[in-house]
Amino acid sequence: MLIRAVEKRDHHHLWTMLKPVFRSGETYAIDPEISEQDALSYWTGANAGCLVIEEKGERLGTYYLKTNAQGGGAHVCNCGFITAPNSAGKGVARAMLADALTRAKAKGYQAMQFNFVLSNNTRAIDIWTRAGFDIVGRLPHAFKHPKDGMIDAFVMFKTL
Repeated sequence: MLIRAVEKRDHHHLWTMLKPVFRSGETYAIDPEISEQDALSYWTGANAGCLVIEEKGERLGTYYLKTNAQGGGAHVCNCGFITAPNSAGKGVARAMLADALTRAKAKGYQAMQFNFVLSNNTRAIDIWTRAGFDIVGRLPHAFKHPKDGMIDAFVMFKTL
């Protein structure tokens, strides 16, 4: 698997990954009706980079890396990850996280924080926990899930 910076030629592939995730309204606090242009701007606009993971020309997933807050909080980064539907269970998310942690440290970040991990997203929570992230906060009933109703969101944190 190769992880590289997103290029304009990847935008169609990104949209095919972003669209079902955003439209479902089940994992990201994003307007499910977000336009393709706005979704791509949101995803690729990260100040520290947007990357794609591919194998034999097939895009398996994507992630962004950005500064989580400005000023006194600029030493903490944030990421968003999406795995292509046909790539689930192949280690793609773990590979992207490992790459993100390496890139974040190389860019001088001292910590990584996930601001809004849904409590029912057990696969992500397991991956992040195994990588050394701690749940440092719980936001009660912070997300109106289309199937599960009002659920909590976690803030997860790891010092780099």
